[in-house]
Amino acid sequence: MNTPDTQFMKTRISCAAVFSALLLYFTGAASADDGHDHGAPAASATSASSALPRFAAMSETFELVGVLDGKELVLYLDRFADNSPVKDAQLHLEVGGAKVEAEPHGDGEFEAVLAEVPRAGVLAVSATVVAGNTTDRLTGELDIHEEVHADAAVSRPRWQRIALWALGGLLAVGMLTWIARRSMAARHLRNGGAA
Repeated sequence: MNTPDTQFMKTRISCAAVFSALLLYFTGAASADDGHDHGAPAASATSASSALPRFAAMSETFELVGVLDGKELVLYLDRFADNSPVKDAQLHLEVGGAKVEAEPHGDGEFEAVLAEVPRAGVLAVSATVVAGNTTDRLTGELDIHEEVHADAAVSRPRWQRIALWALGGLLAVGMLTWIARRSMAARHLRNGGAA
C-alpha cells in the first residue's frame, strides 16, 4: 500500500539520485580549466615534451637522442653500455644535409639551432662524436608530423565551462527547494491528518 510517507520517501530518494547525477555531470564537465586535466592523460597529450619530434641514433659505443622544439634541437649523448653521459665530447652535426653547430651544455648535453623550423617530413640526421681517442659516426631520422590536437576539439571555451557551473548550481538550488517544499507539504498533510 502506498501511504503518503512511502510515496514521499520514494520521491525524495529519486530526487537525491537525480541531483547526485547532475552534480557529478556538471562538476566533471567543468572541472578542467585551461592548462589543467583532472583525469588520465590522453595518449596524444601525455606531456608537451613527449609530443615533440625526436630521433635516436646509436652505435656499439654511443647513443644520441635529439628533441626538436621549433628551431631548437636539444641533444643527449650517452655511452651505450651504461647510459652514462659522455664527458668532454665534441659533436659535429648534420640535419637534412645542412651542417649545424652543436654547443655543449654540461656532460653529454648539447644544443643546436636550425636555420629555420623544419617542415613536416623526415630529415636525415648524422653526427660525428669525438670523445677522447674514440670517434664514431651515428645516423638517424627525425620524423616530423603536423600535430593534430584531438583534445582541442573536445575542450570547451571558458565561458561554456562557467555557464555549465552556473546551470549546475541553479539546478542544485532548484532541486533542494523542491525537496524542501515537498517535505513541508508532507509534514503538513501528516499533521493535518492526525488532528
